[in-house]
Amino acid sequence: MKHKLLSLLVIVSMLALTLASLGAAPNKTIGINVLLSYDINDELLADIGTHGKVKVVMPEIRALTMQVRVSELAVIRALPYVAAANPDAERNAAPVDTVAVEDFSNGLSTWDLDAVNVTDFGFNNRQVAYDGSGVFVAVLDTGLVDIWRAFFPQERIAEQYAKSFGGGGGEVGYVSEQPNKWEHDQNSHGTHVTSTILGYFMGTRTINGVAPLATVIPVKVLNQNGSGWSSTVAEGIVYVADLKLSGALGAAPVVINMSLGGPVLDIIEKAAVDYAIAAGVIIVASAGNSGTAGMGYPGAYAPVISVAASGWVGEWTAASWWRTLDVVDPTDSDDFYITDFSSRELAGQDLDVAAPGSWVVGPYKTNSGMSTSFYYLGGTSMASPHVAGIVALMLEKNPTLTATQAEGFLEGSAIPLPAGCRSVVGPRGLAEYCWGTDATGAGLATADAALAAIP
Repeated sequence: MKHKLLSLLVIVSMLALTLASLGAAPNKTIGINVLLSYDINDELLADIGTHGKVKVVMPEIRALTMQVRVSELAVIRALPYVAAANPDAERNAAPVDTVAVEDFSNGLSTWDLDAVNVTDFGFNNRQVAYDGSGVFVAVLDTGLVDIWRAFFPQERIAEQYAKSFGGGGGEVGYVSEQPNKWEHDQNSHGTHVTSTILGYFMGTRTINGVAPLATVIPVKVLNQNGSGWSSTVAEGIVYVADLKLSGALGAAPVVINMSLGGPVLDIIEKAAVDYAIAAGVIIVASAGNSGTAGMGYPGAYAPVISVAASGWVGEWTAASWWRTLDVVDPTDSDDFYITDFSSRELAGQDLDVAAPGSWVVGPYKTNSGMSTSFYYLGGTSMASPHVAGIVALMLEKNPTLTATQAEGFLEGSAIPLPAGCRSVVGPRGLAEYCWGTDATGAGLATADAALAAIP
């Protein structure tokens, strides 16, 4: 982990740029997030309310969302009880590319699960003694599509805890709960992410998942376009942390997967991450799809386990390669590469490990209705749930693991992937991928090695 001071410097510099862009319109109304120095009370709310409209109060993390004029932001930041304030930061989750899958016949293992040594080529192929039983994985994303029961066993989705949060950002500054919208997603991003963790039905066949007996809590924090705001993400994080703290989940360990991000570390999103980790929740997030422009947040924030996107040199070298080709064991780093879109680590950012994020197959709908469809998707959004699933396996083995310990075992057991180049056959022909040491973190994460590292 990098020193927290560096993260704070990144926040200050990015916010300075944001405020500069807003300075030309002092009367413009915006949504802001406010972090307070001490517990919220009526007197404080009344005083800060003179500078704008208080929209949402988050007492767990001493935070507010507000609707204010741009000119009031500097005034609010100077108030003696305000620790920090910033415009609500945009968050996005979208695959870099998609290719339709037409043939799912035969086979339960996929290349990506073989690559992280959860499965091996063929049937009856689990390679680890754990399956995620007794562990909750909260997927903060776009929710699930209407026909999610066609893809996932109903008992694997914790419907009683599923939530949807909307609003935030822009001129709104208000986050609201949206009953039942979590299972009416029109985007499919969250469904594809969930499929990597649990696996999925393909007709009468079942495709394996990293942690197929974990229980997923869908928490919709992104809209139907796959975008949203850090205030909404913070609400989702706090909601999951409160489930853990309240005892609603019993003594079960909890992982959060966030295949989303943006260029700025928002103050209340940071506070929500800290709150959840202090509650015993482990957070995994995508590194971002910005290449050399740097990582996205919250993934780049050091306490979060961040995941870069790796690929396999065997891609597209045979028909139905994703299920018919065997990834050679033991894992050889020469067989893998880092995608060109995967975000590189800049100063003050913390990249932890890499996992498959190039052409991962899963359920993905491009239109409404009851028909099922499956796509190859590429993005660090696809890499993150591989590691979230591995963490679920680790927590099944040792439910007392902390976020720091889990990250340490993952990094310590990762297979180093030195800087280099690979020529890879893709759906559009031969391409060369090159990367430096800023692209891989500790290296390739694998389930068997991470589990073996736990005493």
